[in-house]
Amino acid sequence: MADTFNYRIDHHGSLVRPAELTAARAAGDPEALREAEVKAVEEAVVLQRQLRSTVVTDGDFPREDWRSVVLDGLSGIRRTGERGADGLVRWVADSLPKADGPPAADWATRLAGLTVIAPKVALPSPAYLAAITYEPGRGVSCARELGESFAEIIRAEIAFLVTRGVRLIQLNNPLLLDQVAADPAQAGALSFEDALAVEALAVRLDERPEGVRVGVCPGWTAPAVVDRARAERLYAAVPADRWILPYDQGTQAELDLLRALPEDRDVCLGVVDATVAELEDIDTVMSRIDAGAEVKDIEDMAVAPSRGFADVADRPLLDAESQRRKLVLVETIARYCWGNEF
Repeated sequence: MADTFNYRIDHHGSLVRPAELTAARAAGDPEALREAEVKAVEEAVVLQRQLRSTVVTDGDFPREDWRSVVLDGLSGIRRTGERGADGLVRWVADSLPKADGPPAADWATRLAGLTVIAPKVALPSPAYLAAITYEPGRGVSCARELGESFAEIIRAEIAFLVTRGVRLIQLNNPLLLDQVAADPAQAGALSFEDALAVEALAVRLDERPEGVRVGVCPGWTAPAVVDRARAERLYAAVPADRWILPYDQGTQAELDLLRALPEDRDVCLGVVDATVAELEDIDTVMSRIDAGAEVKDIEDMAVAPSRGFADVADRPLLDAESQRRKLVLVETIARYCWGNEF
């Protein structure tokens, strides 16, 4: 990809929330919360610029968790009082969803006005949203229909974000890698084929302006063993420009996921573990990248942490200082790989 270098140093989007923002959200004053969100996002942009990231996000600071950017702006989807083991609030589809407006447009416009660095927005994928919100007998005929409805909303959102200056959009579906395992997990509400068809609907834009990339992250960790045919089916069915893949454990499965990737797609490798504070050894990381470069052109690669640092606002995976050190390490690794070309 000719402009991959524009996005060499990437991250998933969710950052550790500042204490002041967490306190404002807990206090329940909407006006004070909005002020805290604006201040926190502005400071996050400065941080990302200082860390020399080649993308800038709002850190998911204006929302409860990484899915809220879409779910908070829909009718037909109901927030329950339940939480899963992952800390995420459960949502249920009572009818086909309708968007009350472009979900991420306000903050994306603000990002574009704060920096010349490429704004990035991460969204939950439509197949993932259908998988977690579908319940039989609640006004939606099947999970595939629900997923297609979500796909229309996400595709429209992507197109609108591009008009607001966003240049990198990432769709997250942490369930997909379980489906490319040699012993795949139970598919759940959506079959593997239905999930791929739904994801494909969202990323098929009529036009792709120069410099715009739509990426898919199919999961935070690689399966124990990869089914090569299913991995190839994943990449072939979903016409994403970039695939964001786990690459922080040094397993054969991680390399197999990379090996199955078509030559015409670029890849962002999650080279540092966002769940542990200990820093990776640079020589070890570079050895893994060297192995990857034997099966994929290094010029079509980027690097990032393995996942977001705070999927849920009040449950960060690391503290802010550990997050900063991990992001610095990603930037250092990028310089080892590509020098100062970007």
